[in-house]
This record gives sequence, C-alpha cells and structure tokens, in this order.
Amino acid sequence: TSTEPSRPERPMELGVLVPDRFMWRNSGHILSIPRLRSLRVPDMPSGLPSSRLITRLRCVTDVSEETERVITRLPISVRNYASSEVIVEQGTKASCCCLVLDGFVAREKTNTSDRQIISFYVPGDIPDANTLHLSKMDHSLTSIGSVVVGFIPHEPLHAALSQCPELLHALWRETLIDAAILRQWVVNLGQQEGVARVAHVLCELTVRIGAVGLLRNDSLSIPWTQADVAHATGMTAIHANRVI
Repeated sequence: TSTEPSRPERPMELGVLVPDRFMWRNSGHILSIPRLRSLRVPDMPSGLPSSRLITRLRCVTDVSEETERVITRLPISVRNYASSEVIVEQGTKASCCCLVLDGFVAREKTNTSDRQIISFYVPGDIPDANTLHLSKMDHSLTSIGSVVVGFIPHEPLHAALSQCPELLHALWRETLIDAAILRQWVVNLGQQEGVARVAHVLCELTVRIGAVGLLRNDSLSIPWTQADVAHATGMTAIHANRVI
C-alpha cells in the first residue's frame, strides 16, 4: 500500500502538439501517427446541431444532399452538462439517442464502487445508437469536462432511417467502427504497459478530433482528471499520475 499523501483531484488540460508527426516518448516507447493536417477534413456546416452529425458521417462515407436534408429535419433538443455529470444512467430505459455536440463523453460501466471507462466520444458521435434496438442501458454516459449534447427521439430517428437507406448504412458503419475501436481497447488493456495504454488513448482521440476538423493550432485539450485516465487504462490514480 502506498504511503504517498493524497492530493486534491483537479482536471488536467493535456495539450498534444502535432508537428510533422505526433510522438509519445517515455521509457523507450515511441508511438507516432501521421500529421493530421494531411487527413481529409470535410467542410463544417454551420448553424444547426445536425451539422455535427453530417460532418462526422462525411468522414466515413459519402453523404448526399437528400440525406443531409433528412438529418437536418431531425428534432434535436440541446442540453449543457458540467463536468462529471451523468448524461444517461446505467439501467435506465432510453427513449432518445445522444449526439455529442461539444466536449468529451465517456462510456463507463460501474459495479458497486468500481468504475471502468470503456470508450470516449467526441463531437459528432452518437454513443448510444444501440438504444434504437436495445433501449435498456447497460452502461452510463458521463461528461468529461463541460459538454453539450443533443437528444434525438427514437421515433423520428427510426422514421428517418426507414426513409433514407443511405443514413441507415452510414450509422451502421459508425457502429462497426465503434466496435473496432472497442476491440483495440481490449488489446490495449490486456497487452500493453501503462505508458503505451495512455499513449494509445491520446493518439486515438487526436485522430478522431482531427477527422472532424476540431484541432486548434495542431493541438488538443482534454479536460480529464487523473482518475479518468486511471479508469480508462486499468491503472490506479497514483500509477496514472506517474505515467503522465
């Protein structure tokens, strides 16, 4: 048991600079990804919450003007959340899907007092699209820092998917990508050391934020805490602090 005195938890703003390549160096580990400005960043529609979803879908597939009109007609109610607020609670029955408009959202599972973050979501993501068919939440969605979320009721979203096969295929593709990211998280937690685990999450989020055109001066700010890093990478908060 560590005798290290506890310190008040506070959010850490981690700036990830991206020169020619993003690189993480520590204890002999070197991870890198290509310069993000070389990625195809679609034009950002403005003015409506639906623009976030349109921009995200354009990153993975072609989106026709008709599909854009279908998405724009979706009723979306917007709500702001402070840091560490529960957006959708584990065990509840959902009647809406969440669309992340600004900030970071964590998907997490809880068991008594234990907490495990199993994925992060960025603007344009719909982290609970599964509730269209499995309405009972087997996990929670919580805010990482201040977050803006749009809620899309299931009924009009079902109608839009029936009307527009292109939108249906795009969301199905998003679900497959989400599953692929989750599989990589399993490998990361099961086979990598602490430094590589944290580096993997940083690289992943940098690529995903860059893909939707939201990097600022080639940098990324994540308002997470030591506890958030620990819960996402399978470490204690003390170990996470040493790795960072």
